[in-house]
Amino acid sequence: MSSFDTSIQLIYVLAAACFVIGLHLMNSPGSARRGNQASTIGMVIAGIATLILLIHSGSVTGVGWTVLILGSAVGSVIGLFAARSVQMTAMPQLVSMFNSVGGGAAALVAIYEYIHDEGAAGGVLGTTTVTTLLDVIIGAVTFSGSIIAAGKLQGVIPGQPLIFRGGRLLNIGLGVVIGGTAIFLLTTASLPALFIVLLASLAFGVMMVLPIGGADMPVVISLLNAFTGTAVAMAGFVIANWALIVAGALVGASGGILTKLMADAMNRSLANIIVGGFGTGDSVAAIDPAATNAQVRAIAADDAAIQLAYAGKVIIVPGYGLAAAQAQHGVAELASLLESRGIEVSYAIHPVAGRMPGHMNVLLAEANVPYPQLVEMDEINPEFARTDVVLVIGANDVTNPAARRAGTPISGMPILDVDQAKSIIVVKRSMGHGYAGLDNELYTDPKTSMYFADAKKAMSQLAAAVKTLVG
Repeated sequence: MSSFDTSIQLIYVLAAACFVIGLHLMNSPGSARRGNQASTIGMVIAGIATLILLIHSGSVTGVGWTVLILGSAVGSVIGLFAARSVQMTAMPQLVSMFNSVGGGAAALVAIYEYIHDEGAAGGVLGTTTVTTLLDVIIGAVTFSGSIIAAGKLQGVIPGQPLIFRGGRLLNIGLGVVIGGTAIFLLTTASLPALFIVLLASLAFGVMMVLPIGGADMPVVISLLNAFTGTAVAMAGFVIANWALIVAGALVGASGGILTKLMADAMNRSLANIIVGGFGTGDSVAAIDPAATNAQVRAIAADDAAIQLAYAGKVIIVPGYGLAAAQAQHGVAELASLLESRGIEVSYAIHPVAGRMPGHMNVLLAEANVPYPQLVEMDEINPEFARTDVVLVIGANDVTNPAARRAGTPISGMPILDVDQAKSIIVVKRSMGHGYAGLDNELYTDPKTSMYFADAKKAMSQLAAAVKTLVG
């Protein structure tokens, strides 16, 4: 290895160190921003090193440079615009699309290298072909599966499980085609066979995600993120780029660990999630509470404000309804008002609240909620019994006591023990179901009062009512 190649590899090691440091800093909401910055610096370093390597090797022609520069510019503009303009409600969809782009790009790298090597040397055998095949398979599954996931989250594709007769048999058939053709490619170079693997993998990605219901979507996004990292790592092996290998391995490993944690938080095995069939999608139809159950008690803003303003300890439970209404700034204002009265305020964060891992953390961080107030489920659950008022905002399935008894789709799922508090106020637009499609037994608890309103409007009304009491 020349001194130049050695220098490039050392620069890649520096970039990898930035990735590791960034990932470590992301363990805490308080340092997550610095973690993102460290990872960005690492990626910039790796990008510059790769650019220098391309210039030194002379492998990129004039047309190639035009395509490279134009593609980088267009991609950067689209990415920057999407990241800065997307609403918090659409963040899970954006993450899914990023997963899709990452997996697709990795697969294209492997396909290009295979075509190039086949034309130059009649095909690549052995280890290189294994990594190429893995890159194409995982990247294609991630690409198509992430597009379907984004469509479900956006509502373009129904959020409920889409299951049809013969679907699982078709999945088995696609798996056989992928595996059989891949084995054939281990000994025989064939571009048509590679495209068969590509098309079958794309179809498998679609068929894998379609049967998965909305309740499992946070786990699916995490799983697809792990797939993206693995595909990128395989691309790194294909083109012998250590920065891609390290970065992809980090994303794949951390995504895999997060997927396991998310599945445990729902008390569901990953196999059950992939098989699908759980979750109906949000039920948003407005239902007259008086017509649903006589035990449901509606409450007005003034009454809710009195409970909050004269409490000693308040726990706020954010859910997707908070994100959908973009009410994060309103809840932060309400919490500040309560704190000004000496009330202890904290936020209970369930691992699968929202539509992607860490959704509530990101949402509340945007409203500058102090990081120490964000408390994970295991730490906050013992506090509910000592809490005067719990304010639940749109969190449905993760607060449903039905999870504690057998015979329900969410049986055994760890939940936030909000029903142990002295008083509960639930803010919802209606008595509609959550993603699991179940009635929430919390709503008929004698200690629960239902405040029917859009979350953003409700936070504004509650803040105004508290100010009146304080003033």
